[in-house]
Amino acid sequence: MALLAAFKPLYAFSGFMVGLLVGQTGMGGGSLMTPVLVLLFGVHPAAAVGTDLLYAAATKSVGTLVHGANRSVNWRITGLLALGSLPMSALTLYALSKGALMGPAEARMISHILGVMLVLTAISLLARRLILSRMARVTDGLTVRQISLLTVVTGAILGVLVTISSVGAGALGVVALLVLYPRLRMATIVGSDVAHAVPLTLLAGVGHWWLGSVDVGLLMSLLIGSIPGVILGSQIAQRVPDRVLRPILAATLAIVGGLLVV
Repeated sequence: MALLAAFKPLYAFSGFMVGLLVGQTGMGGGSLMTPVLVLLFGVHPAAAVGTDLLYAAATKSVGTLVHGANRSVNWRITGLLALGSLPMSALTLYALSKGALMGPAEARMISHILGVMLVLTAISLLARRLILSRMARVTDGLTVRQISLLTVVTGAILGVLVTISSVGAGALGVVALLVLYPRLRMATIVGSDVAHAVPLTLLAGVGHWWLGSVDVGLLMSLLIGSIPGVILGSQIAQRVPDRVLRPILAATLAIVGGLLVV
């Protein structure tokens, strides 16, 4: 009854709209949901990040089941990413616990980091081909051992960024894996990235809940709206060209990121 009383239709509608975009673009909800909560609803950045992390853990668990059933997850890559991301997420949570996470100074810090992450995500969307072509010259001569080490380092960087901002596990993670594993199928790259996001967002989300920066009622409202949104978005994804959606989404993220930084 308490959760039912905490249900907010406007949050559910926002979850539906974000889910619709996620279903069409494949982008993770973090880069879309967190700024909506901060800018439109005035949710404290720490609470928006913490709530969104558990939201992502729930939604991406379903995605992992689908990718796993389709055998589009490389569990070795997922494990290497987690080897770097989980310890760094735990260390980041420990560092956050030493400050007043819900204070005004922390709100500004998280907003600035979130804004920078959104701008980087926008760049990765627009310049993916250029980034991959430039980086291919560097990664072509790497050994298997070196690539494995870089995968762990990539996971460590994502662990810090995702724990602070809830953004990075999606678009940035996919670009990094495309650079390191250019011969893998795109479905396997995406599936491995989604599978890695589950333990990372779950650990970071539980950590934020422990720190008191998760709104359970808000989380339930978002999930109620987003699930049908993702389903509908997936159904109509083929009708809207990626070349149309990608620049619009990138421009939106860049503008929102700029607002958060300023």
